[in-house]
Formats: sequence, C-alpha cells, structure tokens
Amino acid sequence: MPGLGEGGDGDTPSAPPVAPVRPTILRHHGVVRVDDYHWMNRRDDPAVVAYLEAENRWTDRVMAPLRALEEELFQEMRGRVVEEDRSAPWFFRGYWYYTRFEAGSEYPIHARRKGSMEDPEEVILREEEWAGDHAFFQVGAWEVSGGGRYLAFAADTVGRRIHHIHIVDLESGQRLATLPGTTSSLVWADDDRTLFYTRADPVTLRSHRVHRHALGSSPALDPLVFEEADEAFSVQVSRTKSWRYVLIGCRQTRSTEYHVVDAAEPEQEPRLLIPRRPGRLAFPDHMGGHFWIRTDEGGENFRLVRVPEDRPTAEAEEIVPHRPDVFLVDFQLFQDHLVLSERTDGLIQLRVRRWDGSGEHVVAFQEPAHHAVLGMNPRVDTRHLRYLYTSLTTPNSVWEYDMETREGVLVKRDHIPGGYDPGDYVTLRLHALADDGRSIPISLVHRRDRAPGPSPLLLYGYGAYGSSTNPTFSIPRLSLLDRGFVFAIAHVRGGQELGRAWYEEGRMLQKRNSFSDFIRVAEELVAQGFSSPDRLYAWGGSAGGLLVGAAMNQRPDLFHGVVAAVPFVDVVTTMLDETIPLTTGEYDEWGNPSDPELFQAMLEYSPYDNVEAKEYPHLLVTAGFHDSQVQYWEPAKWVARLRALRTDRRTLLLRTHMEAGHGGVSGRFRALREVAFQFAFLLRLGGHRR
Repeated sequence: MPGLGEGGDGDTPSAPPVAPVRPTILRHHGVVRVDDYHWMNRRDDPAVVAYLEAENRWTDRVMAPLRALEEELFQEMRGRVVEEDRSAPWFFRGYWYYTRFEAGSEYPIHARRKGSMEDPEEVILREEEWAGDHAFFQVGAWEVSGGGRYLAFAADTVGRRIHHIHIVDLESGQRLATLPGTTSSLVWADDDRTLFYTRADPVTLRSHRVHRHALGSSPALDPLVFEEADEAFSVQVSRTKSWRYVLIGCRQTRSTEYHVVDAAEPEQEPRLLIPRRPGRLAFPDHMGGHFWIRTDEGGENFRLVRVPEDRPTAEAEEIVPHRPDVFLVDFQLFQDHLVLSERTDGLIQLRVRRWDGSGEHVVAFQEPAHHAVLGMNPRVDTRHLRYLYTSLTTPNSVWEYDMETREGVLVKRDHIPGGYDPGDYVTLRLHALADDGRSIPISLVHRRDRAPGPSPLLLYGYGAYGSSTNPTFSIPRLSLLDRGFVFAIAHVRGGQELGRAWYEEGRMLQKRNSFSDFIRVAEELVAQGFSSPDRLYAWGGSAGGLLVGAAMNQRPDLFHGVVAAVPFVDVVTTMLDETIPLTTGEYDEWGNPSDPELFQAMLEYSPYDNVEAKEYPHLLVTAGFHDSQVQYWEPAKWVARLRALRTDRRTLLLRTHMEAGHGGVSGRFRALREVAFQFAFLLRLGGHRR
C-alpha cells in the first residue's frame, strides 16, 4: 500500500478484509440513516471476532517491513527507563510509603518503612504476583487502613473497569476477603475495620451504589449505604484530608452532590452536605472545624468558601473570590498556610498564602510551557509543600518547598539513561487565531539542531470534559524528536486551559469549536514553517479520536497521516443507546439526542456519519475489545466505512487489542511496544529510513 509498502509471506492476507454489508435502518427525528456495519456491536458473534482478527492480520502484514524499526524504537525506549527505580517516598501515620520497580518487571511493588527510610522494608503489594497469567492486569486503587494493618486494593483483570477488591492483613499476610464486581473507588473508615466501596450497574457500568464492608463479615451481606437513582450521575467515595469524614460524591458533567459519614462512626447514616443544583459544581474538604468548598456558584472560574462543620447550611464565608482571568483548579489546606493551584493563560501556578494574610506569593517556574500538580501532602502540621513539576523538556520532578523561606529542594527527578540533556531541545509557547477571534494556545518542542524548513510534526489534541492537556515530559516522545519530528499540543476548546468558559465553548452545541480550533492550530504551524501538509500528522485518543476524526473529515488535505486511538467516532448511535457505558452520564457533554437540535448538531460532526467518497490521510486506528468507554465497534465500523468509500490507496489499518480495554495493554514494557508500533507507522510516513 502506498506509504508503507507490503510485507508478509504466503500465510498472510494479500488484501485488506472487506466487512460484510448488512444494512440497518435507523430513524430519528425524521432522519433516516443506513448503517451497513451496525451488526458489529454483537460482542459474542463469531463473525465479529473473525472480522477483527482479519483486520489484525492485515495490519501485521502491512507493518511487517517496519518490524526492525519497531524493535529498534522499543529497545531505545526501554533503554531510557530506569528498570530498578523507586518513587519519592511520602509519610503517613508513622510510615514512609513508596512504589518501586525491579529489573525486568512489568508491574510495581508497593512498600513502606516504619519511622524512617533507613528502617527495614515491608512489601505491602507485589502486583506481579497478583497479575499471574492474566493477559491484562491493572490495580485501580489501593489504600492502607488508618491503623496501618490492613490493605485494600482494586484489581481489573479484563480491562473493562470491573474490579475485584482484595483485603489483606499486612501483619499475617492472610487474604481476608475478596469483594467481586466493584469499581476502583474505595476508602477506609477510621475504625480500622470498615471499608466503604462502590459497585456499578453490570450493563451500563455506571457507578451507582455505595456499600460498607466490615472485616470478618460476608461480602454478600455488605449493607447498602447509598444508591444514586439518577442515571446521569455516578457516585464515588473519598475522604477528607483531616480523616474526619468519608465523602460520598455524586457527580455528572454540570452538577455535584456530597454526603458525609463520620469516619469514626461508619455505621451512621450519611448526611447531606452539598445538595445538587443544575449547573452548580462544588468540591469539599475539611479542616479545623470547617468544610472548605471549591465551587463555581458565584463565578464560573470557581471560588473558595467555607462553612462551619456543625452548621453546613449556614451562609458561606468567602476565602478566595472569583477571578475572571484565573481558574481555581485545586487547593490544599495546612495548619498555617493555604495553597491554591491556579491556571492563568493556560498554565498552572501555585499560590501560597498564610492564614494571617501575610507572605502571599507564587512559586516561581521559569519555562514557557510547563505543568505542576499538588502532590501527596497528608500532613496538616507542616510548612513543607510537596508538588510535582514537569515540562516538555524537564522529566517528572518531585519538589519539597518551604512555604516560609520560599526555598525548594528537589526530592526526585526521573533519571533518563543514555545521556539525556534537556538543553538539546527547545520548547515554545505559541498561539493561533480561532475562526471567531479567540487565541488558541500551542505548546511545542523540537530538537535544538532541527533542520531548517518544514519538519514532520505530530499534533496532539483532546478538547473534552474540561480536561486540560498539559505540556508534560514523555520518554517515548524523545524517539520521535531525535529523528527530526516536532511535537505540538493544540489546547483547543473543550478543555479548561483558559478557564471554565474555554470548556463551555467546546461542548454541546458549541462542540464544533474544538474541531475548528485544531484545524486553525495546524494551519498556523504550517504558516510558521514548522511543517507542511505532506509532513503533518495528527494524534488523538478517545474523545481526542473524535477530534482528529472530525478534523480529518473537514480538512483531509491538511494532514498526511492520523493515529486515532480508541476513537469515539460513532457519536449519534452511541448517544442514542442508554445501555452503553457512559452514555447517560455524558448528556451534558455531547447532548441528549432526543432533542432534535442536539441530534442534528451531533449528526453534522460525527466522524462515522460523515465519511465521504474522497481522499483521506494515511490512518492507523486502535481499539480495545473490552473497552468500557469507547466500545470496540466504533473504530471497527469507522474503518470499514472508510475502506468502502475512500477514493485513495493510502494506508488504512485497524489494530484491536483482543485482551485489553480503553487504556490499551497493561505492563510498563508491553505499553512501550504499543507506542513503538505507532511511532514506526508515523516515522515511515514521515520519510524516516533506517
């Protein structure tokens, strides 16, 4: 096939598979759609599995000439990973906790030391042992009880977000209980014997029930603590920093509700703390006799208020007012300090202030594109702040910052073997002008010795759920940069890089802004000479797959190739099916297609519904057979329709991971092999020759 060539032997296919056409008529609001591949949604149908496996064999054949390049990339990426590594430790209730890897292991070891890091190590969870022979294994969450004796962790062995929670006695090593069919949301009460956890609807996978398990009791008899009846909401459990309360949070895209349980009296009935109101988000914490609440009530970019612990319905006291040019992302409470995580001009800054109002300042960051996250800070009585810092050129770094002296100590920075020098790379912050005049941020990185003229450039975007795409470091990405690629992030609307309005302008009836923003960024990068349409590539996953799929439909001439990972591309059909996981909970993101106006808006941009008889870029699509978030049939149907209608002979590949879900394969090295596969595809299209 033009672009990659063909390979294989007599046992491999000589042509791509042709999906059977079995028309299904779909009628809504007077619109008739004919879906030739609707039959692919039958997961247990042998014909569906056979088609996916045929696509995998075709992909293997086309990619066969690149196996040496793929192996070279994998070995290079693996060589940049410190195989025996340990995280920065954090202190909690008498123990230093950390995670480490052993050489050659796919999965981490979670361990602790009592008193100091010089004391003997106690392994609390060796994931490799629990993974066993499972083709997929992932620990969703783990937590040690307040007294330090019991471990609870949630493990997924399929990739469909259906977990089993295991409880282990760390003193004896005895496995005390297994709670089947749960989510990964769990939290201990403060009595050292009660665990709160959530279960999901077995069909829609919506987390809707909170249960309580007491050590020594039968999991089958675990009482129901709370049930969320509204199908648009899901429920999670967490705990306040003070350990005083267990929080039961109900949430959908534009509304929240919180109930609390006294952590020392876990059998009490939950009491309402924050009632739900349409269009109001509020997120609580607790310290010093008050509930502290980050809320968008009274300002779309959020403000911080507090209410007395014993009178939560009292009028709230404002601590941090709403600011139209600053988005309040998060906060952490300390005995003498308040720390705010804020986003200004698309970038995170950390603001520190004393409770007496003195000494307010912002932690200084120097790079033009960077990211910082408040770290593990379980202690209230400390002047030291842990935060994580990274950029497109700075590896992940853990800092401990003295909030009084304003001095920082680097606790740990990821070491990159092989002589990595951040000075070999340049990071830039650019902007493109949107169709309606809005300024779209762009984060960009390339080698300092990049050859003049247009380069192969990989443009990444997401733009949904208010999830901001941050300029963070990536070990695998170095393999692209060192071979002449430029990497850029389009911070399109649908995220919250420029505040809540940036999100609002990229959802529901304004969703098309995300796609036009991405296209304008691509055009700007071409106009500034960083790339050209014959060297420009797009990459997006999940909702980002929708982004690049819609952009590819609208401007196929602008991109030479596209990688769409588990892409959400069959928007209308999915949002009409309330039995599919996530559908009802996402009406406020995409819209409820029972509304004719929203149905029409989705129909106009849905990548699957807008495939036409025209030329398209080279395309690599991935799917997960057990994907709980984007069902495998969306990318499979999309590829089938593209193959039937496109008028070019460019590469079109589908790889379905038959033993994985939304996040792809598990294991740190197996995941690198998948990245190497995708990068080999891009590098060959970009003109790289070994």
